[in-house]
Amino acid sequence: MISVTVKKQRGAFTLDASFEAPAGVTAIFGVSGSGKTSLVNAVAGLLTPTTGRICVGDVTLFDQERRINLAPQRRRIGYVFQDARLFPHMSVLRNLHYGGTHDAARVIDVLGLENLLERMPASLSGGERQRVALGRALMCDPQLLLMDEPLAALDGPRKAEILPYFARLRDEVKIPILYVSHDMSEVARLATTLVVMDAGEVAVHGPVGQVLSQPQAVPLLGVRAAGAVIETKVAGRLLDDGLTELSFSGGRLMMPGILGVLGQTVRVRIPAQDVILATEKPKGMSALNVLPVTITQVSQGRGPGVAVGLQAGENHLLARVTRRSAQRMGLSEGQDVFAIIKATAVGPEDIGR
Repeated sequence: MISVTVKKQRGAFTLDASFEAPAGVTAIFGVSGSGKTSLVNAVAGLLTPTTGRICVGDVTLFDQERRINLAPQRRRIGYVFQDARLFPHMSVLRNLHYGGTHDAARVIDVLGLENLLERMPASLSGGERQRVALGRALMCDPQLLLMDEPLAALDGPRKAEILPYFARLRDEVKIPILYVSHDMSEVARLATTLVVMDAGEVAVHGPVGQVLSQPQAVPLLGVRAAGAVIETKVAGRLLDDGLTELSFSGGRLMMPGILGVLGQTVRVRIPAQDVILATEKPKGMSALNVLPVTITQVSQGRGPGVAVGLQAGENHLLARVTRRSAQRMGLSEGQDVFAIIKATAVGPEDIGR
């Protein structure tokens, strides 16, 4: 468990944030200047709050009332930055050992570094350098891992290369992770908890699927980032079509590509802008995914869009339609409708394991 309550005035900007998060990956999301980096720097001990308290498990890192303020080097925190910051004159193995030697064999295995140990940083790709930086942070036996935009400098292919290693780290290395990002695809694939920052404050936080599917969160997340995250199981593969059938509590989805073996868990992000609503079950259309859903909330923003919360079995989805469509269809809470999702609308970056 991570518990953070901090307040700090920095010129015209005020950081006044409070949240709690269970074990796993807690993503800190927000626009530039919202306070994401200031928040994690306070946790790391690089920024001293005026008031507040920071705890990781039963260890207190900062408590203004009790006059506790552990120095950064005593907080047992691994910090991974946007740039890898490897020592250019050291091999990968020496860079790793600079961080320490804790559980070295396992760290090397989880991050797939076996074939890189004798290489120099200049010969590594951006994704490889970040894996080494992450390995070095883990070698110091941290009680908490901080990652500040670790993939921001990488292009799409390099991100796709490294994300599976980050997911494996989440699942196999049992330490809490604070993960700063402005990329919702990363957040949706990796995070278990989401903290949304706005003007130095925590605007909303909670389980990632719950936060992303809240209609009232759309203005904070942005219309392109808003959507749902659901965990599904591989139910079958249609080899002739190149599709994978996924099952979840709300029904079944067809998605492009071979996404895993039977029974494997697959996390899918479904952007709100890619969900179409119908009051009657459609016929004669190309979309493969038609789900019966119930409207849980209709939220009208300042613009022309309306965010519609949907219940699909035990899962929540989110749709964004125009105000005119919502009025014409008479959308209201408790109404049973159909959610239509094109298989091709969900990209590879929105699917994780």
